[in-house]
Amino acid sequence: MTPAPASPPGSDVVLGIDLGTTNSLAAVMGRKGPIVLRDADGDAMIPSVVSFADGRVVVGRAAKALALLHPDLTVHSVKRLIGRAGPELDDEIARLPYRVVRGERGLPRVVVGDASYSPEELSALVLGKVRAVAEAALGQPVHRAVVTVPAYFDDAQRLATKDAAALAGLECLRIVNEPTAASLAFGVDGGKDGLVLVYDLGGGTFDVSVLRIQDGVFRVLATHGDTHLGGDDIDHGIVERLQEDLAARGVALAANSDPFVRQTLRRSAEHLKIELSRAEQATLQCDLGARGTHAFTLTRAELDAMIAPLVERTLLACRAAMRDAEVEPSDFDHVLLVGGSSRIPLVRARLQALMQREPRADVDPDLAVALGAAVQADVLAGGNRSLLLLDVIPLSLGIETIGGAMSKLVLRNSTVPASKTEEFSTQVDNQTAVDINIYQGERELVAHCRRLGSFKLSGIPPMPAGLPRIAVTFLVDADGLLTVRAIEQRTGTEASIRVVPSFGLDRDEVRRMMQDSLDHASEDMAARERLEARHKALAMVRGTRRALELAPDLPPDQTYSVKKAATRLEKVLADDVPTEALKAAIDDLSQLTAQIADDIMSSAVRKALSEDRLQ
Repeated sequence: MTPAPASPPGSDVVLGIDLGTTNSLAAVMGRKGPIVLRDADGDAMIPSVVSFADGRVVVGRAAKALALLHPDLTVHSVKRLIGRAGPELDDEIARLPYRVVRGERGLPRVVVGDASYSPEELSALVLGKVRAVAEAALGQPVHRAVVTVPAYFDDAQRLATKDAAALAGLECLRIVNEPTAASLAFGVDGGKDGLVLVYDLGGGTFDVSVLRIQDGVFRVLATHGDTHLGGDDIDHGIVERLQEDLAARGVALAANSDPFVRQTLRRSAEHLKIELSRAEQATLQCDLGARGTHAFTLTRAELDAMIAPLVERTLLACRAAMRDAEVEPSDFDHVLLVGGSSRIPLVRARLQALMQREPRADVDPDLAVALGAAVQADVLAGGNRSLLLLDVIPLSLGIETIGGAMSKLVLRNSTVPASKTEEFSTQVDNQTAVDINIYQGERELVAHCRRLGSFKLSGIPPMPAGLPRIAVTFLVDADGLLTVRAIEQRTGTEASIRVVPSFGLDRDEVRRMMQDSLDHASEDMAARERLEARHKALAMVRGTRRALELAPDLPPDQTYSVKKAATRLEKVLADDVPTEALKAAIDDLSQLTAQIADDIMSSAVRKALSEDRLQ
């Protein structure tokens, strides 16, 4: 059972949510510290998977279970698509068993049957499941949250994450970088002050942050990372190894065009990876349907050789972050591990060698980010005000100037919130409008940086080139989100501007989606209720037929009554009666089959006890 939170019943609790590539979860501040919220089965981790199989929307463990049966209708790892567009999507799309196409502005659309979904919409479904689990655990509704993102997420990806929260009915009070959140969970007791390196290797992303914790102040000195590096990439390497092994046996697989094969190999790779974190060798039976079942054996040494280049990329990022922070490995007091992939023995060994100290595991790597988000959520809810979080932006922000140069206004690793104003002018006589293009990156030319958006500054009085004084202000808020405004200073004319996002959903799309969800809430709920009832009825009919086969000694009158009820339920399904009539038929059969279940269970227990006595 989840302990009660510190806030009294009925108060507006603020959740801390870790929206992960592989799994998501929520936490709140309890009376003795942050606690994770668990579902009725005691599980905190909610797989970030959405399935549209059987005409219904399923999220979490149930969706993950459907991935092998319906790989083209089950969506996972959507975090690697959110806030991205254009050619940068190609590598991700090639690895996925479901269909992704480029829509308007090159944005990704996940195609499921006759429908298509944006990554924000799919992430909102995951967040909705997290919210539902949290509300059930707390026994009250939740409307506000702190949501975490990889430290190296750019402005578009952060904005897209906030949009997903809004679509899920959550007000996102703050976006917090994942490694920073983990440090909050680690150092919230005040007993772990000092210089800390947070190494966060998750399912889809890698981040490293250098922080100094002192007297309740968490100051991020530098951050680095890779939003295209994580456990998914390790799985992909194992998949390639499995395909080579099959090819050597004469089994040719069109893995890139067969969703079933791709999903099966991916799941097999994931199991092998996890098992090799505990054992020196692992063997897995991989069922490829009509292609047969094949046994794969992989040793930890083979896995280490395979993933060594990926691990080295994380260490290069660690060195870069330390270089930016102007510190050496020997300066650190603590090294903190975060993310499920940080459990890999090679990762821990190589990191220990680099940092000259054993990494700490005081906080569960899978739970640390959500627990830290709950700490920050408590601060924003008016709880612990002794903590101060000073985070940084991961990449420089600037505008395009003459010749396609990148003029940086806010430099990377600047503490947020941050504001910077610079003056620019016109290039042509009597120019009355200027197009300003906004970029993020470290290169000197905008061609090598990421375009975030653009706006037009209009209403400049006609003047000779170079005479207008246009002040452009960049303001980065505590979430790492960017606002830009401009004013022509000689005349005092302030232009009305609107930043048009190059990536993610624009404001009108978000408003439309939210309004659609409200307008169609009743019919959507009714349709879902009917689909779930039909699915339950079909399962009950199949289960009842099977149960009767397993219990042949039932009294004839009971067998007759159960068969009659099952036949009636089949007829109700075929006649497509109203939902209430369908539920009534389900209840009738359920009551009659309760005794069959008891009889089968009793028989199984008697058999087990008999076998125990024989051993």
